[in-house]
Amino acid sequence: MDAKISPQGVTIARDFTYRALRGLDRALFLKLGTCQWIRDHRHVILCGPTGIGKSWLACALGHKACREDISVLYQRVPRLFAALDLARGDGRYAKLLASLARPDLLILDDWGPQVMSADHRRDLMEIVEDRYGRGSLLITSQVPVNRWHEIVGDPTLADAILDRIVHAAYRIDLDGESMRKPQAGEELT
Repeated sequence: MDAKISPQGVTIARDFTYRALRGLDRALFLKLGTCQWIRDHRHVILCGPTGIGKSWLACALGHKACREDISVLYQRVPRLFAALDLARGDGRYAKLLASLARPDLLILDDWGPQVMSADHRRDLMEIVEDRYGRGSLLITSQVPVNRWHEIVGDPTLADAILDRIVHAAYRIDLDGESMRKPQAGEELT
């Protein structure tokens, strides 16, 4: 991926090499770059294999949103659940949930691939419910959406959570080789 870093952050559309990510629709990405989906309280789901650029794209959209004066919070899901576990034990749980509901865009990076615990299912339900109709989510995952019920683990909660996310989401399924792999002829030093 080619990206130009400027004082304002990553320049989204014109500096991005679309060929590098197979499955990325240029028109859709340009549309997402307007940030209207955030203003409309819609979501984005980026799925694909390791190293394809999901987190990079999520951060690029997050940077663009910040430049549009839209509040953004980035969380890696494994660390978020660890923080929620600690907060549940020391009395900060409600405060942490409130901080997750506040930003216009909450980026949840690296969702899945393990089945969620009962506490984490309830945590995710609270996060999604607090943001429903009020804020947007951008979720990255290696797990295809059609397997997310398995990850949530409880059919009733999975239906409730995914109904609030998937039906209001732009979905981008990426595929291809890891961008971390050295290109032919490149040497690692």
